[in-house]
This record gives sequence, C-alpha cells and structure tokens, in this order.
Amino acid sequence: MANHQPLAEHYQQGLRDGDIITQIRTYYPDGATLHQLAPLDQLHIGGIAASKKLLNLLDAHTHTHVLDIGSGLGGLMRQGAALGFHITGLDITHRFNVLNQALTDLSLHSANPPLRCVTGDACALPFPKHTFDAVLFQHSLMNMPDPARVLAQCRRVLRPGGTLVMHEVVSGENIANLRLPVPWAETQEHSHLLTLADLTQRLEAEGFTLSRCEDWSSTALEWRQRQRQKEQTPHTAVLSPQWVFGERFLKMGKNLLENLANNAINVVEISARC
Repeated sequence: MANHQPLAEHYQQGLRDGDIITQIRTYYPDGATLHQLAPLDQLHIGGIAASKKLLNLLDAHTHTHVLDIGSGLGGLMRQGAALGFHITGLDITHRFNVLNQALTDLSLHSANPPLRCVTGDACALPFPKHTFDAVLFQHSLMNMPDPARVLAQCRRVLRPGGTLVMHEVVSGENIANLRLPVPWAETQEHSHLLTLADLTQRLEAEGFTLSRCEDWSSTALEWRQRQRQKEQTPHTAVLSPQWVFGERFLKMGKNLLENLANNAINVVEISARC
C-alpha cells in the first residue's frame, strides 16, 4: 500500500483545528449556517454554488446513499444532508474527518439524515460491493495518482445503474505553465491532473456511460476573480481558507486565479452511469 502520509501532511500542516472550533463557538454560539461555514469547508473553486449545482445532478429519492470521495471538511456533505441525501464521506486526512464531524455538531441544523466520516484510501474503498447509489468527486481525483484503480473501486461499490458525478479540475492547453503551490498541491508530487479526454476515456474503460460533460471554466474564473478581490480587501473574516492552509493560501489563491486565466487548468462537471 502506498504511503499517503505526505498528502495528508500537505492538507493538515496549517490546520488550526482547535482555533476553528473556538472561533465558531464564539461568533456563532447558536450554530453556524452552511453559508457561514462555506469559507472554511467549501474550499473548491465555485464554493457553495458549485456544490449546489453538483448535487442538483442527483435526486435524493433515487440516489439515497451517496459516497463523497475526498470529502475534506464536509461542506458538500452537510449541504447534501439538508437536501435529504444519506452521505458517507471518505478522506485520506484523518484530522479533516475529525474536524468535519465537529463542524457538523456546531452547525445550526444537525445533519438529518446523519453523516458518516471514514478515513481511507480511494484506491481500496472500505465498503462492500453495491453499497451506494451515487459517488461524488469534488476537486479530489486530481490528488490521486492511480485514477483507473479509483474508478474501478467506484464501479464496485456502486449499485447497478448507479451514478458518478464530478466537479473536477483538469489540465488545460497550457498545463506546462501551471503555477504552484495551489490548494491541492505544493509541488508536482501531489498534482495528478488529467486532460478531459483522458478522464472521459478512463470512465468509459471502467464501464461508465457519460451522460453529461460541461466545461465550467469561465464561471470558475469569474468566481475566483471575485474571491481574490475579497481576499485583498482589508478586513478580518470570521472564517477563511487561511484557517486551513495558513499563510500559504495567499500564494495558492493567487496562483489558482492565474492558472485559470492562463488556461493551465480547466474546471468541468461530469455525470456518468454504470
């Protein structure tokens, strides 16, 4: 089994777990809303609006049991629970899972249906076959060096006719000019971006039938430009990505915007069935 500690360390080295809990209890004593938590737990490009768009590809009546692979601090999970989905989150970073559960406990509305957090490897999903109706990826496949194995595992745990949806970063035409660090990688060691063509081919090779593929890059760039303006406005935010990444995020955020603007990366939304 591969050693995933370096990847976990990338995500947790600047994590202020205790400070985050104290901050939420201080500023939101009655519980934090999804939007109040979003600067902390919706760290993907597009924020809470992108999560809503992704969840809209699923139906809580049809896709009752959902697996969120690379669930991070659980913003997508809590948003899905509010819509009636039963969501299990899997993440390689155990401290993220612990804080994820704490954030659920500190949110304004307790998750109903309840949420479940599991520390594990997407290359060896710790679930029986045909466990889930849907699998979600949101800015997580790009951290995985063996996507074929990951997608094969998804196929195994999905029920026949199940759905896989993605809101993912892929390599653009100018990937050679990728600026690092970015939120998912400090160096090339943890950045495993696929081209869109390669991603769709790998999905089909694992038995998935593509039903939707949308380039979301222009909207992603506009969103990131707005976020960058907020980050450069002098004010003290109650919660922000810096509580997760530390001061590194200042450069990460700047590079992320430049990578989108320069077409080094693209953002896509995909839905496929097995």
